[in-house]
Amino acid sequence: MAITAGGIGSGLDIKSLVDQLVAAEGQPATFRLNRKEANFQADLSAYGTLKSALSTFQDSVKALDDVDAFQGRKAISSNSKTFTASAGTTAVAGSYDIEVTQLAEATKLRSADFTSATEVVGTGTLDISLGLDSFQITVDASNQTLEGVRDAINAASDNPGVAASIINVDDGSGGTVSRLILTSDKIGSANSISITAADDDLNNTDANGLSRLATANLTTIQAAQDAIIFVDQQQVTRGSNSFDDVISGVSFTLKKADVGTTETLKIELDKGSVKTKVNSFVDSYNALVEAMGTLASYDKDAGASGPLVGDSVLRGIKSQIRNQMTSAVAGLDFGTLSEIGVTTKDSGKLSLDSTKFDKVMESDFTAVSQLFASENGLAKSLNNVIEGYVKSGGILSSRTEGLQTRISSLSDDREQLNRRLAALEKRYQAQFTAMDILVGQMKSTGDYLTSQLANLPKPNSIRK
Repeated sequence: MAITAGGIGSGLDIKSLVDQLVAAEGQPATFRLNRKEANFQADLSAYGTLKSALSTFQDSVKALDDVDAFQGRKAISSNSKTFTASAGTTAVAGSYDIEVTQLAEATKLRSADFTSATEVVGTGTLDISLGLDSFQITVDASNQTLEGVRDAINAASDNPGVAASIINVDDGSGGTVSRLILTSDKIGSANSISITAADDDLNNTDANGLSRLATANLTTIQAAQDAIIFVDQQQVTRGSNSFDDVISGVSFTLKKADVGTTETLKIELDKGSVKTKVNSFVDSYNALVEAMGTLASYDKDAGASGPLVGDSVLRGIKSQIRNQMTSAVAGLDFGTLSEIGVTTKDSGKLSLDSTKFDKVMESDFTAVSQLFASENGLAKSLNNVIEGYVKSGGILSSRTEGLQTRISSLSDDREQLNRRLAALEKRYQAQFTAMDILVGQMKSTGDYLTSQLANLPKPNSIRK
């Protein structure tokens, strides 16, 4: 096989020449493909930005498409250290006098004194009740100490909520004694603890053996009790410190008993939360307007434009949303945004006139909910428009999928270009190699002729 080295015959850097010619041939096409991809990527990013802004605006619109969202009530306690309250949409505005005289408590009992936690307490069974629920533990040689009883109570799988612990306290004479403490995890008078002992020595009533843990031999530290409050001087008793069945739509949480002190509960229409929702709607719409403005911007002086300037989809979104925002909802006293104080500025953004809005709320608290959340309200019509663009398979999805397909197709174009350039390089290499060989042959022939001519006799030498 012949071995060739480009440039040996001609002295030219054939590889460099071929590389430059191929690069010159491929550069315009490469730039064109790169420019296309950059434009496609810019459009893809722009549609992503637009979809994100639309989705955020849609979230604020959906939050307004619920009548209950505008029927908020707030409960105000005059002393949150005594009680707190919350109000649902069914609560009626008004004021109530509240006196908390007793909190619901859990029962807590203690045993008599034992010399230590390891003292033997006897054997038998303990039937323990918590309200209407009960369970039984067996005390035998494996657990007949005070701490053994404690562990058996806590480990019982059918224990309805009795916690056992041991405390070591002074005995009054310089020593210590151990006591079993039983605490209910349920509050209210219906959840008291009682224990019946069946002592193996058949003496179940005295203060010896296992009977020391029977109810008759236990001391009450805290009795189970119900909560008691007075609402407008009317007594209410409940087995919990949290309840919602006293004043319709109002939930109470009691914090502290304060006998003889009357506090006040006020139920008011929550106008502030309605205003917050409308402000959120205005802010998200303004963010959408700003995003669309940036995407469609054009700077005449700089000659720069946004990626979606002149885009038909963006124009369609602007037009449809604007039409919905300026349309009136038929049959309402306040049927347009401007009538509740939401107006459009020259920039296209919205502005909320707080004074006008507050007056509307004072005269007709349901007016805003009807405008947004009624059957033909603004929230539904806006959401329908936006959904057509942002949903899966919607207009924006179709556009982005088309762009992604075009970007993928550029890879095929690049492969085709690379194949063409590879063939061109091969052809150039062959042509320059052939030229190099020919030049080398001609140079060799020239050198031979020059050598032969140099060996010819000189004219003067023949005469001599």
